Amino acid sequence: MQSRRKLRFRLVVSFALFGFGLSALFAFAALNIRARVEDQLINASLQDEVDSLNAQVLANRNQIPSFNIVKAWTWSDHTIYKAPLAWQNLDTGVHDITQPDPVTGKLKQYKIAVRRKDGLINFLTYDISRDELGKRQLLFSVLAAVVLFGLLSLAIGLWLSRKVLKPVTQLATRLRGFRKTGKAEPLAPYFADDEIGELALALDDYSSRLTTMVERDREFNSDVSHELRTPLAVIASTTELLQGSPDLTDKLRERLKRIERASRQASELIEALLLLSRAERRGPTRGETTEVGKVAADVIESQRPQMRDKPLTIDLAVNAPVSVNAPASVLSVALTNLIGNAIKYTLQGSVRVEVGQGRIEVIDTGPGIKPEDAERLFQRGVRGEGAGGSGAGLGLAIVRRLCELYGWEVSMRPRTDTNGAIASIVFA
Repeated sequence: MQSRRKLRFRLVVSFALFGFGLSALFAFAALNIRARVEDQLINASLQDEVDSLNAQVLANRNQIPSFNIVKAWTWSDHTIYKAPLAWQNLDTGVHDITQPDPVTGKLKQYKIAVRRKDGLINFLTYDISRDELGKRQLLFSVLAAVVLFGLLSLAIGLWLSRKVLKPVTQLATRLRGFRKTGKAEPLAPYFADDEIGELALALDDYSSRLTTMVERDREFNSDVSHELRTPLAVIASTTELLQGSPDLTDKLRERLKRIERASRQASELIEALLLLSRAERRGPTRGETTEVGKVAADVIESQRPQMRDKPLTIDLAVNAPVSVNAPASVLSVALTNLIGNAIKYTLQGSVRVEVGQGRIEVIDTGPGIKPEDAERLFQRGVRGEGAGGSGAGLGLAIVRRLCELYGWEVSMRPRTDTNGAIASIVFA
């Protein structure tokens, strides 16, 4: 899952973390190097001092030099037993030991330098616990410096991000304004000839091409609807006139009714497609209230010829009246696709349309659908298994778009009691 943080926030955090991490790494390296160098210097100094002590004692055994910072002891091979037990087996060199303070009794850390030569054993001790205070002070100072540099990095990050991202922020602000007003204006004139300027120029070019394409599609839809409505109106008026002829047989009269219903369905489909092409956020109602049961009854009658000679029955059950604020043409197109699909896929049995509780359901006894395919069937170009004919798989996609336009919820699911599927529209 991608982060939804703003670009400036991420840039500031990255810069602050980089500054803090670099300062912390530098502080750790400085403390480590300081400890190593100090240890090496103390060891080398103590070793030199104990060698010098040994040489002075050998030159004058009656006089042992005194030191201010370190303490010195000298024993011979015969008197080494007087030395502390922990010292007696130490070899020549510098050692780290911990022993109680003779005055306070508290444990302290010492460095002890040992020199064994010509029967003399010389010891120099250096109390390194006195350096702990200096180390703590240095540690606190380094930590304070790390925090200070971290805050400084944060402040610099805030300042730099505002400077660096200013063109990007301006571009986003203008795009946000275009989205609110719905009218795009050229962006490139407001930006320098740099990467942001190239991006603005590319957006201008894309906007221009997209606007041209949308306008061309709108003009095409308007022209097609106008040109199609004219012959459909001629068909409808001619059919109406022919039905008034007294010498028509019942068979011809029924065929004229089918032509009339087909022309009306074509007009309704054209109106529905025009609604979709306008890309409105909410479908227009024009104050119309449509009775769902009545439209369902008309659609069922118009679809009966599709049953042909199949052993199939189709029934309508209006359990409770349901009305919607939408044109009858929109609802008719949606139900025509759902009921038409049920008739097409059901070879025998029944198709039942139920209206009530703010919804309409089309229940068939066809082959059914797989649960995992229920949502996929509403995608463009997807057809159900076993579909015959020359359909393009657009019917359910059109239904989904019409329902979204009016805030309805359309779905399909398999039946659990027997074979078949249930298509439903829940009205908002």
